[in-house]
Amino acid sequence: MRRFISGLLCLCLAGWLMMTPATAADKGDILALKKDYPNEYVVVKGDTLWDISALFLQSPWKWPELWGFNPQIDNPHLIYPGDRLTLVWINGKPRLQLNKGIRKLSPKAKVSLLDGAIPAINLKDISSFLTENLVKSSDALKDAPYILGSTGNRLLAGAGDRVYARGELVDDYHYQNIYRPAREYIDPDTEESLGFELRKVGEGSVFARKDDIISLDLLETQEEISSLDRVFPGENERITSTYYPSEPEGDISGRVLSVIRGVRQAGQYDVIAINKGAREGLKTGHVLSIYAVGEVLVDPVTKDPVTLPSEKAGLIMIFKAFEKVSYALILKATDAIAVGDEVRNPE
Repeated sequence: MRRFISGLLCLCLAGWLMMTPATAADKGDILALKKDYPNEYVVVKGDTLWDISALFLQSPWKWPELWGFNPQIDNPHLIYPGDRLTLVWINGKPRLQLNKGIRKLSPKAKVSLLDGAIPAINLKDISSFLTENLVKSSDALKDAPYILGSTGNRLLAGAGDRVYARGELVDDYHYQNIYRPAREYIDPDTEESLGFELRKVGEGSVFARKDDIISLDLLETQEEISSLDRVFPGENERITSTYYPSEPEGDISGRVLSVIRGVRQAGQYDVIAINKGAREGLKTGHVLSIYAVGEVLVDPVTKDPVTLPSEKAGLIMIFKAFEKVSYALILKATDAIAVGDEVRNPE
């Protein structure tokens, strides 16, 4: 898993920086620098491109435009601790030049430096959500095979045990995942059912099938498997390993449904769920601003309740969009982010 995530981070980096300045220029975007931007910066271990770009840009997701000119290196898509970044102006536009730091060289086999590259975005806290959490409609949940029990008529089972499920498999794969419904998402504004969040609790292989009864040998379990757990195929879709931070094409106005770790407030690099998804045009990589809902005060003169304006509290990036719900990573938090806070297009 560690090797997979390491590769994922590097692919994420390369994909982000391969986005050309022409792409942004075609949209008429303006590359706005922060008032207190530095003239140069030395990359240190633990940096991410998002962190570095936030030092220079008002809109960190526009980092690729800053790399529009870089004659110092053959591959400007990778930077490492010790590299010195210098801000210059080319044709009236700000650009970063990369001046390599000093590295000790010694005879050895040629190896890739990808493992030491600075990632675009810190993904360590969302790795499990890329494959192990699903959001399914109530109909999909109702139609999925469910666990009947295990050998010996036991109520609970673990890795190495055989369990039995009843129903029709969604896909005829040898390997199946077992999920447990965690919560139902209800839209706070329309009260529409947005689907059920499913938490992966185990993996199994199909041993035999007879009519609608499925025999599964449990290969791995995160929790004990019990009756009514649901069976869905292992994630066969390609996991997105290249993130292109960008603004949604349409107007988005939504709310935070939950903080995935089970608390009500979240901060930087926590994962949240919002009540907008593919149905509204959201895709992996879309960046949104998040606003803390204004408090309600009592007017001391009129005695009427007054709702204060919502205030910007951070930025999030969509990393997994389902039909009506999306998972997002909090890239920046200037205030505690809570259930019910608003999400909108970035300014």
